[in-house]
Amino acid sequence: MNRTDRLYALVEELRAVSPRPRSARWLAGRFEVSTRTIERDIAALQAGGVPIWAEPGRTGGYVVDRAHTLPPVNLTAGEAVAMAVALHRLGGTPFAGAGATALRKLLAVLPAADAAEAHRLAGRVHLIGAGPATPVPASVADAVAAGRVLRLRYADRAGAPSVREVEPLAHLGNPTHWYLVAWCRLRDGLRCFRTDRILAVEPLPEVVRRELRVEELDIPRARIRPLSLV
Repeated sequence: MNRTDRLYALVEELRAVSPRPRSARWLAGRFEVSTRTIERDIAALQAGGVPIWAEPGRTGGYVVDRAHTLPPVNLTAGEAVAMAVALHRLGGTPFAGAGATALRKLLAVLPAADAAEAHRLAGRVHLIGAGPATPVPASVADAVAAGRVLRLRYADRAGAPSVREVEPLAHLGNPTHWYLVAWCRLRDGLRCFRTDRILAVEPLPEVVRRELRVEELDIPRARIRPLSLV
């Protein structure tokens, strides 16, 4: 999440729980940054006129005036794809049709460039079956969206760790797990890394130039499909 998106999200998080406070430590964990970063963000929001104040004490933290709102914010590409993944799990429920309609309405108001970016990112998400519930590390998701090389510390099925430089190409989800589909430079080939076995992630500045061809995956085409936003 970039800083601008985080600033908006911080205000909306504080609004959602107001008048209860949120501590800097809690917010740091929520947004996966340091407490110092949260303190700088809060200071920037206060300087911009957002009515945030600090409540002292062991159970204190930051509070925002619940009546305060920010101008409407368009969905980011990542937010649109996140909604599509969530809606995929509504299949078979009474709300599947309504959810799909809501997503189409939101996509319709996106600027053309943002909508195109959302579709591009959705094309990098592939699902098998009902889709998984296991989490994907934020740094991995960001690298796929940004097209950046990663250095992974990864444990194989026996628990033996290795360090790999990989070129992230896509997410792959089955009913139990998420996988990072990437070109592994150590093995000089396409590999699927189970995200719950990724022990550490270091984003590198190098840009990924390679694109995934779905036929390269050793999975029958009838079982796999790209995520759709429509």
